Amino acid sequence: MSARQFVGWAALAMLSPSIPALGGRPLTIDDAEPVAPRQFQIEAGVGYLGDQAITHFDFPVALTYGLLPRVEIGAGFGGQIEERKETLGAERAVTDVGDLTLGTKIKLFTAEQAWADQATALTVKLPTASCATRLGSGGTDFDLTWIVSKPITAHGSGHFNLGYTWTGNCHRGRRYNDILHYGFAADYQLAKTLQLVAEVFANTPVANAAETGVRFNGGVRWQVLESLVLDAAIGTGGLRDPAEITATVGLTWTFGLMQ
Repeated sequence: MSARQFVGWAALAMLSPSIPALGGRPLTIDDAEPVAPRQFQIEAGVGYLGDQAITHFDFPVALTYGLLPRVEIGAGFGGQIEERKETLGAERAVTDVGDLTLGTKIKLFTAEQAWADQATALTVKLPTASCATRLGSGGTDFDLTWIVSKPITAHGSGHFNLGYTWTGNCHRGRRYNDILHYGFAADYQLAKTLQLVAEVFANTPVANAAETGVRFNGGVRWQVLESLVLDAAIGTGGLRDPAEITATVGLTWTFGLMQ
């Protein structure tokens, strides 16, 4: 997981407001390659989630730095707006900042060493989002994720994630289950500057596996400049995931230090 994962989607918060979102924009599933040494990467976007009960917008921003050839560090923050349908048809809008998330990704093996590129990511989420507004868990969470990436064809790759989130508890007494999260993503280079992406991922509360939620996403990445990629994706929930539709648009900008 890179700093890309650092601002949580409200969709995951349906299971527990503490779960971080993963992945390289516009996906949740991450790839095993860290940001190159002495390079910065800024990711920003707008996320939307809608279901029968809420309409939610996220405004995530994340900064990642390539610290060493196989190590990156990063941080993420953002804002969120949620409109809730209350009883008797009334609606109420709630706004808040997102949780502050800090993390690192370390590449453990290359494909030449161990069949596929493999990395591990550690994330710490600090509860800057309010528990009172139900836009944050109110607790400090820790996440450890194993990441595997491997070319599938000459133009496409697959990425597998398996992780565990230790969730903190809200100071108002709410308790959340730890979460086992996992999924698979694929990308395909359709043209020199255009890449198709798709994923399926799930979140399983450890104490209640029957509440597992599944999400499907698909989208595109468009490299408009050597250092700038625009993206967009749309998705929906399955099983216990209540999301009827999710969508995101954003950008990834990579640049180096001045020499």
